[in-house]
Amino acid sequence: AWAGLQGPPLPTLCPRMARLYCPDQAHAGKWAMTSEASSGSHCARSRMLRRQVQEEDSTVLIDVTPPEAEKRGPYGSTAHTSKPGRQQAAGAGSPAKPRIDFVLVWEEDLKADGPQDSAARDRTWRETFLDHLRAAGLRVDQLDVQDGDSAVHYALLSASWAALCYYAEDLRLKLPLQELPNQASNWSAGLLAWLGIPNILLEDVPDVPPEYYSCRFRASKLPRFLGSDNRDTFFTSTKRHQILFEILAKTPYGHEKKNLLGIHQLLAEGVFRAAFPLHDGPFRAPPEGPQAPCLNQRQVLFQHWARWGTWCKYQPLDHVRRYFGEKVALYFAWLGFYTAWLLPAAVVGTLVFLVGCFLVFSDIPTQELCGSQDSFEMCPLCLDCPFWLLSSACALAQAGRLFDHGGTVFFSLFMALWAVLLLEYWKRKSATLAYRWDCSDYEDIEERPRPQFAASAPMTAPNPITGEDEPYFPERSRARRMLAGSVVILVMVAVVVMGVVSIILYRTIMAIVVSRSGNTVLAAWASRIASLTGSVVNLVFILMLSKIYVTLAHVLTRWEMHRTQTKFEDAFTLKVFIFQFVNFYSSPIYIAFFKGRFVGYPGNYRTLFGVRSEECAAGGCLIELAQELLVIMVGKQVINNMQELLIPKLKGWWQKFRLRSKRKAGASAGAGQEPWEADYELVPCEGLFDEYLEMVLQFGFVTIFVAACPLAPLFAPGTQDQRGKRWEKADSGGTCAADTAWPHVLRSCVSGRYRAFRDDDGHYSQTYWNLLAIRLAFVIVFEVAGAPAGFPTCTW
Repeated sequence: AWAGLQGPPLPTLCPRMARLYCPDQAHAGKWAMTSEASSGSHCARSRMLRRQVQEEDSTVLIDVTPPEAEKRGPYGSTAHTSKPGRQQAAGAGSPAKPRIDFVLVWEEDLKADGPQDSAARDRTWRETFLDHLRAAGLRVDQLDVQDGDSAVHYALLSASWAALCYYAEDLRLKLPLQELPNQASNWSAGLLAWLGIPNILLEDVPDVPPEYYSCRFRASKLPRFLGSDNRDTFFTSTKRHQILFEILAKTPYGHEKKNLLGIHQLLAEGVFRAAFPLHDGPFRAPPEGPQAPCLNQRQVLFQHWARWGTWCKYQPLDHVRRYFGEKVALYFAWLGFYTAWLLPAAVVGTLVFLVGCFLVFSDIPTQELCGSQDSFEMCPLCLDCPFWLLSSACALAQAGRLFDHGGTVFFSLFMALWAVLLLEYWKRKSATLAYRWDCSDYEDIEERPRPQFAASAPMTAPNPITGEDEPYFPERSRARRMLAGSVVILVMVAVVVMGVVSIILYRTIMAIVVSRSGNTVLAAWASRIASLTGSVVNLVFILMLSKIYVTLAHVLTRWEMHRTQTKFEDAFTLKVFIFQFVNFYSSPIYIAFFKGRFVGYPGNYRTLFGVRSEECAAGGCLIELAQELLVIMVGKQVINNMQELLIPKLKGWWQKFRLRSKRKAGASAGAGQEPWEADYELVPCEGLFDEYLEMVLQFGFVTIFVAACPLAPLFAPGTQDQRGKRWEKADSGGTCAADTAWPHVLRSCVSGRYRAFRDDDGHYSQTYWNLLAIRLAFVIVFEVAGAPAGFPTCTW
């Protein structure tokens, strides 16, 4: 809402109808723009809201230049240059050289004989989009870098003071009222300081961001906000980027009823090659060194956070939050917290493993098995398979003893308590960060509708909080779509189960084939060979299905028409998590709970599709479960790390090579390079969802099946300069707590299993059922006493 704006009225843009303007003749002292899609009645609604605000506030706070003056001055116009070579861009700090808030890039092939249909369509969409950006209050400066064959066009977007103030109020941004001292604290640093022990993790990071009392911005209360007298610094770079991103996401480039709006679709269609905000200067330290007094925010982060040499230092989370926003900062807060808590688990797990190594050579049953020589012959694995010697399983029995001993029981109890404490302390830390970073009261109902939802919604309805009409989709229709999506999820889960059954049959058939080879050594290792190759095939199957299902989950979530981005992300996360849980854990759960339970006994073997059910090897199923975990967890981590390290490097190298090869011969590769050219060479950031999902799955492996592999916490800690920095708001401090709490609940049921408690007829003995009852009672008591009472929600 605006009060007392001088000059003739600027037109109010109604984005529901492309190129439709609704001038407000009754209130010439007002200017209003809207960034959300709504019906044609929104113009009348805007006039009513402006009238209410005019009665409340009449102070002139923002002076907007009328359209006639825009034609005479640079604001609102397009400064277009098309000279060969690199063009000089306007800097920041004055109206003639505005601050660049966002960059749009597209490339053009100058060798094309004539305008093709797709090229003409792209040009029309691009010009319409840029025209609507100018109407929304942005300055667009177009600069070209070209040679004889091709050209790279840069559209430099700058937001005016009036546009920034309008959208800050429209988006309900919180801006500072009063500065506070930084309240960051670290319990380990305080403990070491109290004990007088030097803290090697502590590092003095310069330019510590202050904290503020803040409230929602209102243009009518502008003088009450801290720093409002300086228009150049009042809105931080992250706030400006958030405003620009909101405008770009909701600006149409065609008819909105055909869902032709938003920069995301233009990027997907290839109309623009890239859209990114500029980094705040170079990341390399100046010639004066890293101790120079005027390091920019990017250089501070690089020197004290984004280098290998700082892996053992505390993360400057407040600096990360100031530069990247709360969502990215919360992810790295969780990553650092989780990695630190893995340290004691890794130490204890390694000690348990070393104890197992010692017991291998002192365990009497293992020594007797290995020393039996030719004394015991075991039943064949199939009707045509030969008998095999029990002593041939000596190596498997010794490997199983590494994990299956008394120390494993202690480690299971330790990890159960570790999981409880980790979740409880993370909830405390996330709540603290959410309060300090103004995320604790971020309500979903106050969040703006997604641009795609606003364009596709069939009707409007009043928001119960703001009272304004917003795009609306009936809940009953959404429920029907979610039900249909649930059916698709069940079908995909069934596909995973079919894959697990196929792997089971593969292992059984492979074991039979190897046993019939006639080689005594291979016959003894038939089960292990079949199990190892089956684990590798299962990993490939898991990774293929993951790629397919993530794409399918995107389509289903968009079809469900969720109102806000938070709801969209929550629904997408739930779909992906349900599928990935079944996809990654179905095989380990089968080995831990079901394998070897339905084999039968000599003379009464059970079959699956005519094939004898597989059974555990002589060393037991625990060693096979450990093998499955290591193949899936370590194999997936190695593949993901290669993708995260090599693929961005290769993409960045190719982007730099492709762009620099277009420059004239003799032009230096880096000399005189403009910031937008340098940032265009970087790899675009694809978000943190995949990394977050990987951490949740890894946490499940570490907690659920840790009894089978005490070294899992040791292998868990695993691992790009990317283009642009995108501000994102988080709605609270922790969907991470909800997604990481379930492994703790489930792991209590998977602390171990009891085998071989059978009588002479092959049936389970009374001892087996007694132990099962004791285990069940332990699970119930432990969960009632130590499980979290509730799981708070958060979205990364």
